[in-house]
Amino acid sequence: MSTKITRSEWAVLAATLAYIAVFGAVFLSTGNREFLWYIITLLILVALVGVGQRKAAFPAAILWSLSLWGFAHMAGGGTPVGDTVLYGHVILPIFQSGEIVVLRYDQLVHFYGFGITAWLLWHLLRRHFPNMDGSASIYVFAVLGSMGLGAVNEMIEFAAVIMFPQTNVGGYVNTALDLVFNAAGAITAMVVTAIVAPARANST
Repeated sequence: MSTKITRSEWAVLAATLAYIAVFGAVFLSTGNREFLWYIITLLILVALVGVGQRKAAFPAAILWSLSLWGFAHMAGGGTPVGDTVLYGHVILPIFQSGEIVVLRYDQLVHFYGFGITAWLLWHLLRRHFPNMDGSASIYVFAVLGSMGLGAVNEMIEFAAVIMFPQTNVGGYVNTALDLVFNAAGAITAMVVTAIVAPARANST
């Protein structure tokens, strides 16, 4: 097992650290302590992926997708839009009733991010438990695992609410919608993977 960092891995790492540094400077200049907390969390995740990369062997596509998720998250908290930030911006007003508003930027990020998480978990299950490859269980476990990590993400947001007097996290309805979009993203990713992965295997 090689311990050498590949060029593609260096590229992802450099790009990720670059945007973390830029948004970190923005958050410091605006006094946004909430997202400084998220930057610390993101750096921990980068370190975990880096430490586990030799055993996990995540392909470049997964690494870049994870980096893009981090960028979307930082942009959501650091890009002003009107009297709010990008995270609170309604991308497409599909539905609105009371506190329930669909579709916001935040929901798209949750959909994308936990779709990528399900893909990552599918990759790990396929690599370390090859007997599961192609079974219904590998897709179901990847979806459930992604949803579980989505719940952990909500706990991290709850910690931000406790520590900082003003956050853009939102209340109960927002948390429930986040969980719904996490699940939708994970299920969608696994449906696509279930279609694409066998087709790729048959073409090789």
